[in-house]
Amino acid sequence: MKKIFSKVRTYLDEVATEMRKASWPQRRELISHTVITLVASFVLALFIFGADRVISYVLDIVYPG
Repeated sequence: MKKIFSKVRTYLDEVATEMRKASWPQRRELISHTVITLVASFVLALFIFGADRVISYVLDIVYPG
């Protein structure tokens, strides 16, 4: 059991070391990437909504009732 805790501790120490080496974005860069992600998600959602509406319309024509 002691060996497991030792391995977990070693793993967490290595993770902490690697996290300190990481290059973190500046606030401005983080905000711009967040805005780009939100806009892209919204555009994709609109595309999927439009495609769903078109497919529903076509299926209503093919299978009336």
